Parts: sequence; structure tokens; C-alpha cells
Amino acid sequence: MIYPDTQKIDQIDDYHGTSVADPYRWLEDPDSEATKSWVEAQNQITFAYLEKITARDQIKQRLTKLWDYEKYGIPFKEGENYFYFKNDGLQNQSVLYTLKSLNGEPKVLLDPNKLSQDGTVALSGWDISDHGKLLAYGISTSGSDWQQWQVRDIETGEDLPDQIKWIKFSGVSWTKDHQGFFYSRYDEPQEQTKLADINYFHKLYYHRLGTPQSEDILIYHRPDQKEWGFYGEVTEDGKYLIISVWLGTDSRNLVFYKDLNDKNGEIVELIHQLEANYSFINNDDSLFYFRTNLDASRCRLIAIDINKPTQELWQEIIPEATATLKQVRMLNNQFVADYLTDAHSQIKIFATNGTLIQEVELPGLGAVGGFGGKRDATETFYSFTSFTTPGNIYHYDMVTGKSEIFKQPSVDFHPEDYETKQVFYESKDGTSIPMFITHKKGIALDGNNPTYLYAYGGFRISLTPNFNVSMLVWMDMGGVYAMPNLRGGGEYGEEWHQAGMKEKKQNVFDDFIAAAEWLIDHNYTKPGKLAIAGGSNGGLLVGACMTQRPDLFGAVLPAVGVMDMLRFHKFTIGWAWTSEYGSPDSPEDFPILYAYSPLHNLKSGTSYPATLITTADHDDRVVPAHSFKFAAALQAVQAGEAPTLIRIETKAGHGAGKPTTKIIEEAADKWAFLVKVLDISV
Repeated sequence: MIYPDTQKIDQIDDYHGTSVADPYRWLEDPDSEATKSWVEAQNQITFAYLEKITARDQIKQRLTKLWDYEKYGIPFKEGENYFYFKNDGLQNQSVLYTLKSLNGEPKVLLDPNKLSQDGTVALSGWDISDHGKLLAYGISTSGSDWQQWQVRDIETGEDLPDQIKWIKFSGVSWTKDHQGFFYSRYDEPQEQTKLADINYFHKLYYHRLGTPQSEDILIYHRPDQKEWGFYGEVTEDGKYLIISVWLGTDSRNLVFYKDLNDKNGEIVELIHQLEANYSFINNDDSLFYFRTNLDASRCRLIAIDINKPTQELWQEIIPEATATLKQVRMLNNQFVADYLTDAHSQIKIFATNGTLIQEVELPGLGAVGGFGGKRDATETFYSFTSFTTPGNIYHYDMVTGKSEIFKQPSVDFHPEDYETKQVFYESKDGTSIPMFITHKKGIALDGNNPTYLYAYGGFRISLTPNFNVSMLVWMDMGGVYAMPNLRGGGEYGEEWHQAGMKEKKQNVFDDFIAAAEWLIDHNYTKPGKLAIAGGSNGGLLVGACMTQRPDLFGAVLPAVGVMDMLRFHKFTIGWAWTSEYGSPDSPEDFPILYAYSPLHNLKSGTSYPATLITTADHDDRVVPAHSFKFAAALQAVQAGEAPTLIRIETKAGHGAGKPTTKIIEEAADKWAFLVKVLDISV
């Protein structure tokens, strides 16, 4: 293929005595005329290639038909009202409804589809006041992490004048008098560079209804700690403000609190050493409950009396188990514990003294979300999903232990035609890694099945069984879907996470390569039929693996990937990832990052697999320069005939809030690309 002639500049950087060329540095400026022209030229080539694939329209039609089903969010209750999200099928954004009773008539509270004509304005957060009469909601435009928050009267549906800007990496939390809420923000950025400028100095504020943002009260900030971030949460009894202090993506955090009944009360540093993760659950007056991984890689539940805060007096309520404790809720004055067992959900209910009461019987092997509500609630809701179960919503009675279907989506497919299995394979160093494999029943294990291998492997994020319409279309085309749970994730606790970070990051790539080899060795597929994919940190994963083993894959699909491991920390929130990756500014970390950085390990004269890079022009999480520079470098060194394309979405970001139309279009392009390069018959 003939690609755009991408200019190279004479840019050489010195990293601790090592000279590193960066000829495409100019692509880091997304607003320059040169970059805009390059983006336009690349998109012209990419879409011209995709439009010639005859199966593309057929795939898009199938995706659209399957996508057109009602999708329900998990209901929750505040005051006398229930709330839930619903998407009629092809709506770009889900709509927030309210209803007085479960059998009542739902009423539209907020329809984000009316906020823009093309669906690129999305609801990015919400919190409802304790009496259920006021909704604070955040909106994001074109996928940006920047949020603007407003307040809506739930009864009238009208917005109040309050408008809060420049919120990022924060929700809001109402005070119990319903007069205002806490939130965190950064200072107002420069308009021209707001999508790239680095973010430092988070600040925690209180906003009182009816006053301008300029009069909001600064509750806490640390000018001496530019990287600290703050999340403020009002306790259910309204007595305290819990301040979780985070440092980038470090799993460890600090916990401070403020007595809200004492107007002159100081911020108290309850947990002031960065040694473990502490997630506040609830409190009995001065007794605070936390889920923590302190001395427990897979987490436990403890209680701290703030009047006697020394660590020797902390109480263990629920000890560490072999399963990973992901979350704890308090309902019916009991603890509802959400565990992961080999990457699938298990729910157990404990008394406040830690005695096991019962295990919730789930519909099968899958992932559960929900179990929210007030601590005295006797009812709650949860979702159950698997690779072939599309998000059933259950009502759960905390007294009787009975689950009943509340909403069950109807999708035009037959789940009994598919099968899922979980296998365990050995990585390079002998570590056992779990992997889910899903496909239509009756496939032949002859090594000829097109296979889509997807993973993430980082930041303690756990991949669990999940229903995806796009995957149904893939499997209908004879494809196999494989999802391994690599080290670096949170599936097996903090030790599992740490085994795939910083100097141990190569373990993640080894785990993924071993998954590919297992699928080939067991005759599911062969290199020419194997596609690998991942997004964000998963984009880094597949980028690194394709440079290390270009012979092993037939196609590579890196989405919004972190591809430049020497400059990732210089944009927006990228500095926060140094706790996961290490820093190129460190003489010790630099050689580790340089050794696997996808951008810096492309070698001239190598035949790389067919590649479709995807990114978005408004991605201010992983700035598009990562993908731009990687695409330019890959096109320059590609020695084989496999296409090297980049698809750049406009008015979109890192993925959150992407409208349905754009999701379907991108999925259709992705599958059409694989049909072409893997030679799949449709």
C-alpha cells in the first residue's frame, strides 16, 4: 500500500546517556495544520480500504439488528423514588428514568440524547440527594475527561442555575441537609491546550446551591503535593466527610476525615502513610469500616475506631479468603461481600461481627454488579451477565434471600448455540493463567478458526465474563473469542497486580504470548487466523507483543494505546501512570520501558501483521499522539504486504460515553478488516 508521506524531523533526546530519535514529535500537536492534514490523509486511505470490503455493509446490518434491544441499568432508590437507566435499543445514550414504585409508570428524568444532535454529549456522573428530590449530574463532550456538572429538580425536571466546571476524576457527594455537595476539580486550563496539558493540583470544594462556583468553599488542597487527588464522600449518617487521597494510579491511598458537625473542625489524617489500599464502606458513629489489602493481598474487611486510631486496635471483621474481595456494601445492617473466584463473581452475606450468613445463589458462571442501597434497606438489585447472557436485572430480598427477575433483555440470538469454557495454561515462567474461551458449539479444532484474543493486564483491572453484541457477530462468522486474565490485573489480588507492573511488566506480555501459543497448540487457530486486540493499557499490550513476536499473529488491533513509553507522562494525566509503569526520568526505570515501548521497538525490514490502529481526536486520557506516532513509524518500517492503517474517530475520546452509532460503525470496520486480512468467509 502507498501511505501518506510522513515528514521526519531531526529530534534526538538524551535519556541517561542513551540517544533516542523521535522523528514524529510534531504529531504531538493535534491542532497544528500539519497534524490535521496528516489525520485527514490517513483517514482517507483507511476508509477507502474499508469501503472496498464487500462484507462490511452486511456486518454493519447484522450488528445494528442485534444491537436493537432494550438495555437496562441497575435500579437504585433514593428517598421515595426508584431510578434506573434504559436504552431502547439504538439510542446513542441511555436515558435516566424515575418511578414511584416498581410497578409504577417510569418517567424520563434526563435524556442525554437531547443534549446534542449526534449523541456526542454523554452523562458522565450523577448523585441524587438523600431525600430523592435533587439530581446532580455531570456531562462530558466528545468523550473528554473534563466534566461540567448541573443540578436538576427531580419533580419538575427543570435545571437549577447552578453550574460547576472543570471537574475531572471526581464525582460529587451531597450533604444530608440537601443544600450542597462536595466535588474535586483542577484549575481552569488554557482553552487551546486543555486536551493535552498536564493535570496537577487537584482541589476539594463544597458547593452550596444557589451560589456561583466562584464562591465555592475550598475544603482541602495540598500545594506541596501537586500529584495528590481527592475524593470526598459524606457518610450515610451525614456526620463525616471522608477524604480519600489518591496518588496517580497507585493502588495505595491515604484517608482523612472531617467532622461535619464541627464548623471549625480540622481535617484529621486517619491513615497518613501510603502503605495499602483503603476503601471506605460505612460507619457506626466513630467506628469506620474499610476494605483493605493491608497484610491481605486479596483484601479483608476491618474496623477502625477513630477515637482509638492506633493500628494495634484495628479490628478484623472479615478475614482474607482464597477468593478476591472486590467490594463490600452494607444492606439490611449486614455486609454484602462481592468476591472474584477465578475471575467470576461470588456473593456472600455476613453479619456485622463477620459471621457468614449465606451465599447468594447466582444464575451461573458470570459477573455481578449492583447490591447498592442504604444500610437499612431490605431490598436491592443486581445484574448478572456472561458471554451469552445479556445483562439480566434481578430484584433481591435481603430478608428472604430470594432473587426475582426484574428486567430481562430480549436479544435476537439463541444462547444455547454457544459454549464457554475456562482453561488454565502455563506462562513462560510456569505461572498458571486462566482464560475464557467462547464460540458456537460444534466448531472443528482443526487450527483454522479465526480467533480474537483480547486482554488488558494492568492497573488492577479485572476482566470478567461480559455480554457483547459485537462478539456475537464475530462468533456467528465462525470466530472464537478468547479472554485471558493476565498478571497486572486484579483478579487474584494485589500480588497478581504487582507481578505485572514496573520491572515485571514483561510478565504480562509473556502471559499473552503464551495464551496465543496455547490456542495454536490446541488447534483452535493458527498464526494466520489469530487477531489480538486491546485498548488503552491493552493497546500497549498488543503493541508490545506484535513487536516481540510479529510471526505469531495475523492481525493486530490496538485501540487508544499507550505506545510511547518515554513520553507518556508528559500529557494530561499520564504522569499518574508512573506508579504502574515506572518513569523514563528514572535511570533505573528507563531501560525497562525502552526495552518494550512499542514505538521504539519497531524494526526496519520486518514483516508485521496486518494492523488497524484506532484512536480519537478528543482522547485526553491517552492522547492520540501515541497512536499517530506509532502508525507513522509502523508504516515506515513495514516490509511485508500486510496493511498498516489508522482509524481516527472525530468528536470522540477514550471510549466513555461513545454514542451507539459510533460504536457500531467502529465494530463493523474492525470485523470487516479482519474478514479481509484473515481471509474469513462470510
